[in-house]
Amino acid sequence: MFSVTMVAGKEKQPRGGYVRPRDFSVIQLQDSNELYEQENIHAIIVGLAVDYLTRVAMGSPKEKAFGISIEGANRAEQAGNENSAEKANDLLKRINGLDDESITAACKIATFDVWLRKPFGAALAKGEEETNPDSETISNIRTMVKRSVKFFKEYGPITQDGFTFKPNGYSMKVSSGDGDFLTKDTMWDFKVSKHPIKSKHTLQLLMYWIMGQHSGNEIFKGITKIGFFNPRQNKIMLLDVNQIDKSIIEYVENEIIEY
Repeated sequence: MFSVTMVAGKEKQPRGGYVRPRDFSVIQLQDSNELYEQENIHAIIVGLAVDYLTRVAMGSPKEKAFGISIEGANRAEQAGNENSAEKANDLLKRINGLDDESITAACKIATFDVWLRKPFGAALAKGEEETNPDSETISNIRTMVKRSVKFFKEYGPITQDGFTFKPNGYSMKVSSGDGDFLTKDTMWDFKVSKHPIKSKHTLQLLMYWIMGQHSGNEIFKGITKIGFFNPRQNKIMLLDVNQIDKSIIEYVENEIIEY
C-alpha cells in the first residue's frame, strides 16, 4: 500500500520517461516581480503554503484548504504530541489573507501535513515551533500566491481543489494520493521548485489522471489535459492526454497502479 508519489518516485522508467517532460508545451508568463534567492524553511513547506494559500485566495474555505494539515495535527496528537490539534486550530485562525502573520501561520500549520503524508518520518521532521519564515521567504510566498491567482484568472476557473480519487480510483497497490487543482478540461499540479520537471513528476500526474478516470467521480469527466504550473518560475507546462500513446496508459494502469 503506497502513495502515488512513492510509486512514481521508485518506478524505473525508460530513457526520457513514460511521459517525457519535453513533450509538454511550455508557456512562460511575465511579470515585474523578482524572488529572493534564499529561503530559510524547507522547500516542501514553502510549496504547501503557496498551494493552500492559493486555494483560500481563490475562494476555498481555509478549513478545507488546510484540511490535510488539520488531520495531520490530529494524528500527531494521537501519537503523543500534546496540544497539536489546538495549536493547528489556533494557527488556522491567524490565516486571514497574505499579510506576514497569515503567511507565517500557513507555513507553521503545513508542518503537520507530514503526520498524514509520511507518518514514519514525522517524528524527525521540523515542527511548527522550529518553522519561522524570514521576511524574504514570506515575500517569496506572497509573490508566488499572487502569481497563482493571476494564473487561475486566465486559465481557470477552478472547478475542484485538493481532490482525491474515491470511490474507485485507488488500487491494492496505490492506496493514497491527492491532486492539486482541476479546471474545466485540465488537471493541474503545482510545483515551486527551482529545478526542471522530471519524469517522476510527469508519471505522477499521469497516474492521477488515470486514477481520476477509474474513480467513478463525475468531476474527472471532460479532463483531457494534464499540466504543471510553477509560480516560482512563472511557467506553464501543458499536454493533451490524447498525445500519450495508449500502450503507455495501459501499462501504467496494469503494471504500475495495478488495477
